[in-house]
Amino acid sequence: MDGVRFKYGYHNVGLRSLFALEVRKSSSVIQFCKFFDEKQNKGGTIRNLVGPPFQPNRSAFVSEAFRISSSSRDGLPAAIDEACSRMEQHYAEGRYSKVTVLRHWSKHNPTISGKIARPTAYRWYLRRELLKLAQRGAEIEITPSQMRIDLYSPSLLSAIDESNFDQTLKKVFLFGPERVELSLERLEHYTGTRAEDFQRYVLLTNYQMHMDAFRQLHPQAIASARSDVQMPTLHSRETDNNGMTIVNIGVGPSNAKNFTDHLAVLRPDAMLMVGHCAGIRNHQEIGDFVLATSYMRDDLVLDDALPRSVPVTPSFLLNRNLARVLEDRGFPFRMGVVYTTADRNWELVVSRKMNDLKASRSIGVDMESATVAANGFRYRIPSASLLCISDKPLHGSPKLPKSANTFYESTKSQHIQIAEEAIQLTRAAYPDGLPTTDLRAMDEPLLGCPIPNARDESIR
Repeated sequence: MDGVRFKYGYHNVGLRSLFALEVRKSSSVIQFCKFFDEKQNKGGTIRNLVGPPFQPNRSAFVSEAFRISSSSRDGLPAAIDEACSRMEQHYAEGRYSKVTVLRHWSKHNPTISGKIARPTAYRWYLRRELLKLAQRGAEIEITPSQMRIDLYSPSLLSAIDESNFDQTLKKVFLFGPERVELSLERLEHYTGTRAEDFQRYVLLTNYQMHMDAFRQLHPQAIASARSDVQMPTLHSRETDNNGMTIVNIGVGPSNAKNFTDHLAVLRPDAMLMVGHCAGIRNHQEIGDFVLATSYMRDDLVLDDALPRSVPVTPSFLLNRNLARVLEDRGFPFRMGVVYTTADRNWELVVSRKMNDLKASRSIGVDMESATVAANGFRYRIPSASLLCISDKPLHGSPKLPKSANTFYESTKSQHIQIAEEAIQLTRAAYPDGLPTTDLRAMDEPLLGCPIPNARDESIR
């Protein structure tokens, strides 16, 4: 019984998995599998444990492969919707889906594939990207894949270990299904909201006042279900998840990395850090804005995953729209290097930091922007930073309660309004998402469809 022919085809799945499948709705499935493992290791038989030989439920699954070709272009949107529904049905029945894409135009990598978990959480993304591929002429096949992983299984960590994972290899989806499962659970735990409610444009902050300002602009936004969540969240929902989400991620690069690690599986169109920074130049004033053109990474949390020698920059297109809004509104701002540190009390060791600040020509110091940008680079998500100068410790204006509270009250609403207006400009100019060719390796298309006739290594 190590290989069983189901109605949908032959799959080599272990006997243990088949038993887990049959009793997966039972609360004791984990204990049963452990008991089975122990018995099997001692040379026992499953007949001793449960009586009659196991017979898999052959009618439990959507069986046939679902294929899409470009022969009927008028019917492609409906076919893609059906493909997404098939993936959702596979998931509801306890299996992941395998997506295989045949790209006739590719000389070197015509066939790519990947496995999908919980497609309802990012159906908008799957529908959009698969439709692009089908319209370009790709053939797409959806089939059931392996059983969904038990998140309490000891095998989980080996399934999600990305220590040696090459994120630049050509694949349909950036993440494995087990990683998606875990990250979506974590997102829902941290935010107290459903993963399906996350929108395509995500604002990150570490101030409750920004959450309040967002709520005033979007009184119907969906909020965290609990008051004690670690990362309060608001979702201003629109059709196809085309709205905005704001998340209070807390302070520091560890929080920024933690959240964006998990947010990445939802494939948002953009992440924008909305926060405060210390001004470094003598002509900057408290209340002036800072747009990062690049980052000095002293956050430490991603050094193993992304060497500091790799240049990380924000999205030029997001920055251009942020600058446009600031100019139209007449707000003073400066563009330059943002220095992100893991040390909230960097002023106490300023003599150690000054060499880096001077050498990098930094104009602001914060604790999250470079981390968000670095993870955006790793996970192919356009990002930018909209910072406002809250203090100038090098010029006799440290952050103190009285001055800080006055500054917060005067800037909280306009800060969010600027961010939203820039995103609206971006969304109008790029309704199918910002281009990400600058974030991809030369042989890495992900789900994105190549531009016809483009002379770009990524399309081959």
